[in-house]
Amino acid sequence: MFGQRTVDPQPGTHYRSSRLSAVNGQYFFATREGTLEGPYLSRHDAEQSIQRYIERMAMADKLIRHSSEHIDSQQRRDAIKHNQEL
Repeated sequence: MFGQRTVDPQPGTHYRSSRLSAVNGQYFFATREGTLEGPYLSRHDAEQSIQRYIERMAMADKLIRHSSEHIDSQQRRDAIKHNQEL
């Protein structure tokens, strides 16, 4: 798979592998961030949790970008106000 995630500095080839693993009858999934999430009692529970995890990470990314944009616009307004006072 060829593509670029928003956190990647440049495009690259990413190979998809199963994120799920089973250990002693418990299920875990690995994340791109390098964490191992679980344990879950069933494969189905783990798969549902993967989807929820992806949704949470996407929402967090949007919030961070929105906060950065808000801070940048506030700094621009402050700079304009400061220049007008000079």
